[in-house]
Amino acid sequence: MSPEFVAGFFTEAIKIAILLAAPMLIAGLVVGLLVSIVQAATQVNEMTMTFIPKMLAVGIAILIFFPWMVQIIVDFTQNLFVNIPIYIR
Repeated sequence: MSPEFVAGFFTEAIKIAILLAAPMLIAGLVVGLLVSIVQAATQVNEMTMTFIPKMLAVGIAILIFFPWMVQIIVDFTQNLFVNIPIYIR
């Protein structure tokens, strides 16, 4: 294994990790911004008012995107296992 191969492999793994985390992070960000706008407009500053909607949004995002996420990670893993003989050289 060359250093270029290892760097490329880890770069691809990090890209996939970011791709898998993005839907939940974006959902939490959007809901957090909306709740912050409502809090600023009503001047109600309660921490649980932001935490619970974010948890629900992330949970719903996981439910919606789970099949896609599983397909991405299965494809990556299958590609890894199929190419093990090439990686060993």
